[in-house]
Amino acid sequence: MVKIVTQNFDESTTESNPEMFLGEVRRQRLVADDEAPVQRLSAISFIDGARNRWHRHSTEQVLVVTHGVGIIADETGERRIEPGDVVLVQPNERHWHGAAPGQNMTHLAILTPGDLTIDDDQS
Repeated sequence: MVKIVTQNFDESTTESNPEMFLGEVRRQRLVADDEAPVQRLSAISFIDGARNRWHRHSTEQVLVVTHGVGIIADETGERRIEPGDVVLVQPNERHWHGAAPGQNMTHLAILTPGDLTIDDDQS
């Protein structure tokens, strides 16, 4: 059975978790934990250079940029991302992503259930 789990997508939910995010970030869970056993989908908007902290997922993560200019960073460096870019982050890869300085950026984040580890070293 097909089920509409989100109608009238709205980026107004504010996520104020300083453990995970640096700056203002808005997140809407489009497919939440209780709606599908093996998929998670969120729309995340990073406002004016906001980003998340260095972290790792125990599963693959796919990011689909839908708006603005952002950065994806890993141990090898930082790369610019913009609408239409699709990023695949491998399991346990240390990384961060967010808006470029002075920019906003929205992406869809697609994950399967797993663990999230926020690194203590934020360098």
